Amino acid sequence: MPQNLILIWLFVFITACSKSPNVDFVIKNGFIYDGTGAVPYMGSVAINKDKIVYVGPPKSFIANQTIDATDKIISPGFINMLSWGVETLIEDGKSESDIRQGVTLEVFGEGMSWGPVNEELKTYMKKNQGDIQYEIAWNTLGEYLQFLENKGVSTNIASFIGATTLRVNAIGFEDRKPNADEMELMKKLVHQGMKEGAMGIGSSLIYAPAFYSSTEELIQICKVAAKYDGMYISHMRSEGNKILESVDELLEIANQAGIRAEIYHLKQSGKKNWGKLDAVIRKIDSARAKGLKITADMYTYTAGATGLDASMPPWVQEGGLDKWIERLKNPKIRNKVVKEMQTDTNNWENLMHAAESSDKLILVGFKNDSLKYFTGKTLTEVAKIKGKSPEETAIDLVIQDGSRVGTVYFLMDELNVKRQIQLPYMSFGSDAGSMATEGVFLKSSTHPRAFGNFARLLGKYVRDEKIIPLEEAIYKLSGLPARNLKIKQRGLLKKGYFADVVVFDADSINDHATFENPMQYSSGVEQVWVNGTHVLKNGKHTGAYGGRFVKGPGYEK
Repeated sequence: MPQNLILIWLFVFITACSKSPNVDFVIKNGFIYDGTGAVPYMGSVAINKDKIVYVGPPKSFIANQTIDATDKIISPGFINMLSWGVETLIEDGKSESDIRQGVTLEVFGEGMSWGPVNEELKTYMKKNQGDIQYEIAWNTLGEYLQFLENKGVSTNIASFIGATTLRVNAIGFEDRKPNADEMELMKKLVHQGMKEGAMGIGSSLIYAPAFYSSTEELIQICKVAAKYDGMYISHMRSEGNKILESVDELLEIANQAGIRAEIYHLKQSGKKNWGKLDAVIRKIDSARAKGLKITADMYTYTAGATGLDASMPPWVQEGGLDKWIERLKNPKIRNKVVKEMQTDTNNWENLMHAAESSDKLILVGFKNDSLKYFTGKTLTEVAKIKGKSPEETAIDLVIQDGSRVGTVYFLMDELNVKRQIQLPYMSFGSDAGSMATEGVFLKSSTHPRAFGNFARLLGKYVRDEKIIPLEEAIYKLSGLPARNLKIKQRGLLKKGYFADVVVFDADSINDHATFENPMQYSSGVEQVWVNGTHVLKNGKHTGAYGGRFVKGPGYEK
């Protein structure tokens, strides 16, 4: 080759390199939805190491890998505002059911958090472990989250401090107010957790022992979290008969503590309460107009899932699981519990009564192998097998299984689900673990939301029913919850942000999980990066663990 041609070639090569920096990945020809709700456009996203280094119009790069996203959507990773992956991710950090829907951040802490834990609580948690068994090798919430990161997890992880966990650390499972020393201990634990990176305080007030907490107790611990710019997030004291009063309580806590607040999985439980959504919205809108920062999240189904404890009065559960079971064995107490389970009340949240029929309760989680053959049956079916009433059968199952027994409850109205999706302050959470369709996970069933919550939003409600535009849905899955949580450099496709990136096909994204067969992966998500690590490639998990412990606004190094 003549020398002048060599020089020209070198000049062209060097110029190209100077204009096209080396990157690990470039995603080209896709429609960019940046997480702000802005109008999408066709362009490129470049990733180098753990950061996004370019988002914009089509641009050429020298990349280690190039992904052609023609006709596909490029978006920020999705945030699961309510994940119960606390144990499932210990068992299997790949987080397949969520990764395959584009989730890149799991947020824990609905009432119970996996720290702080004293020795008594460790013993209680260990005794009540189900199919997933593990050693509790941590003491604080920050240590637990760091344990998960170190062990290896594909999604990012974050957590609220559970108000129930604080109470159990200080008081145990008793139904009483904390004394001055116990209140100070709870506050001290909040200081510690917020400095470690917690997102704020999470409560679940229908369940014992959280049910025993007063509004004032919650205000006091939230005042501490507010000093670190944390959030209060709550499964309210009622989502049914007293939902309006419960919204008032949440607003009072937010106002008195000076804290941002969010309603966990907003719903109206029981047909008689479906018409209360308008009043709930008016209360939230009024508070927001007055300057309170109030938001909500939801899942995209008309059934919830919890345990049979949500069908029994809190007084019988005082003292923890062993005391609860001991009382249920007493014939006199048993008869009283049955009568209360059959009675509509405003004093506690009776989900069996709200469902109106035991046909609408599906049993999905047993601890005892000898009872697992009931998995997937309705409470009515099991009651017929046992020849007893549904209430007596529920009591027997709790005693025999030595657990709360995982249960799906059909409670909500489809029209309200659609209306809630449209609320401007609504984000989304599965309220479920993140799991695989193999191994220990096959020993129990689950709610289909564990495998389909986010894909169902994008497929059924956005593409098929056009409830909201795609750009708004992606904003509610990414930019909005990231802003609410006040986490840094996440939730948007933006230069300098961490590379939590998803590529999916808007035409084919679908949930496949059903109540009859919930353990089916969603389809349509093709590529997922977490902190620049390619976790899902061409729809298949790479086996990589790119997840990190994402810290809240009060974190102190």
